[in-house]
Amino acid sequence: MAQQFGEHRRRGIPWRAAVVSATLLVGTVASGAVASAQPQPQTEAAAPPVTWQKCTDPAVVALPPDQQAKYSCATYQVPIDYRHPDRGTIGLALLRRAAVDQANRIGSLFLNPGGPGGSGYTLPVAGDRIFQPDVVNRFDLIGFDPRGVARSAPLKCFTTDEDAQQVFSRITPVPLTGQQIHTTLDATRDYTDACAKNAGPLLAHMSTEDVVRDLDLMRRGVGDKALNYVGFSYGTLIGATYANMFPGRSRAIIIDGNVDPALRTSDGVEYDRERAQGFEISLDAFLKRCDQVGALCAFSGDARAKFDQTRDLLRQGPITLPSGAKIDFGAYVGRVGSALYSPRRFPALAAWLQDIYAAAHPGTPARAAALAVSEPVDVTRGGRADILPATADTPYSSDDSYYGVNCVDKPFPRIPQLFPLLAKWWEQESPTFGRSQAFDPLPCATWPVPHPDRYSGPWHARTPIPVLVFGNYYDPATRYDFSKRMAEELGSARLVTSDAFGHTILGGSLCADQAAARYLVDLTVPKAGLVCQPNKQPFQP
Repeated sequence: MAQQFGEHRRRGIPWRAAVVSATLLVGTVASGAVASAQPQPQTEAAAPPVTWQKCTDPAVVALPPDQQAKYSCATYQVPIDYRHPDRGTIGLALLRRAAVDQANRIGSLFLNPGGPGGSGYTLPVAGDRIFQPDVVNRFDLIGFDPRGVARSAPLKCFTTDEDAQQVFSRITPVPLTGQQIHTTLDATRDYTDACAKNAGPLLAHMSTEDVVRDLDLMRRGVGDKALNYVGFSYGTLIGATYANMFPGRSRAIIIDGNVDPALRTSDGVEYDRERAQGFEISLDAFLKRCDQVGALCAFSGDARAKFDQTRDLLRQGPITLPSGAKIDFGAYVGRVGSALYSPRRFPALAAWLQDIYAAAHPGTPARAAALAVSEPVDVTRGGRADILPATADTPYSSDDSYYGVNCVDKPFPRIPQLFPLLAKWWEQESPTFGRSQAFDPLPCATWPVPHPDRYSGPWHARTPIPVLVFGNYYDPATRYDFSKRMAEELGSARLVTSDAFGHTILGGSLCADQAAARYLVDLTVPKAGLVCQPNKQPFQP
């Protein structure tokens, strides 16, 4: 297996040669070696019980009174540093939706939406949209915000929104010019310096290993002998790590929209390069489907050529829409990449693309009247559009858990000058998303945790019941190859394939949902080679 994954890391651009080139620019390369935690002995230790109370969260209070009674909330204390538990604790926010059939309750089902940095606290409220009735009936659904996220001691690199805006406003999401690159490199260094100054001791303890230890403590705190878990996207790494650190404590683990754990935790550069390719695969499939459905897609009619022509024009400068809005290359890439996550957004994306194409080609019709849709607000990570201008005394309203986890789990060379070189090379093979993916992990080059404690394998521990792995053919964020590799790397796993677009499948395919329900309730593993169809195909009336 090690030889196999060594081969796929050697395919394509030999990025390590760029490290040598970039090293000449900066003189030396800082060591990025990390320690790999080993699977823990399967002995149970006592854990404080979770104390559930009435929920006052707006997501619950907004429900009808008879529905509110299903929910309870808690704050659960966990060590900041598991290797030195005497150094203090933080509180994790939990929300529980009680099983409908308490007499036949199986246990708790912990949920994570991904990210990293995604809040899972309110996921149980959406339980009926994700799971079949058998699951909701037989399990307490438990959502939680992982450490450093939202309600759970959020990791904060700034003290005010104004301080954050002064840094983020200088970061170009997808820098093209030399000046944009230079300013972005400088501002990113200021960002990581702010993290070193303000984030506190939690900064060094944001790894997935730490999250998994929290999860095991919470499992014991609710009284379950073994873990039931469903994780999406980055949450698949949490599930895979748990299955390998605590294989004997795993009852049923479902992971949907998978990372490649061996690659992600050994080579962040190659992982993100292949991630860019996954977005390109999804985009190409979207454009082909657009032409196949014809008039149902506002961008049909040689969609690939139109898209490429518009993208290349945007490299030269913004395009102005009739409304006066200016669309630049970064906004174009960000909006397209975001929309590929959900096939429901494909009609709106197609209409938006047609409007931009028409604006660049006077005389070309804009979107068809029958397909007119309101444009959703475009919010991209780059430049941190979620941070609004504020006065100096406005407390920092975001958190920095995305990089807090990624820069610990994914090893990157600590050479900022490498990333512009990667962008130049990656966009040759991934012309739409290569540049944006290359710059996304730039903070990791100077992240102020140079030698993190994290789990980086092995990945082949055998759980009592195989882990259930779901993967979509055209998933943009976690390409189908990653799900195949996840199933191969785990000691016991079963892959269920979805002939579907979008990121993750549960809640969008009756076939997949039924397979998940039988697995969770009865521990029935689906037959090998199962391929599920989505409930609805893109552009389907």
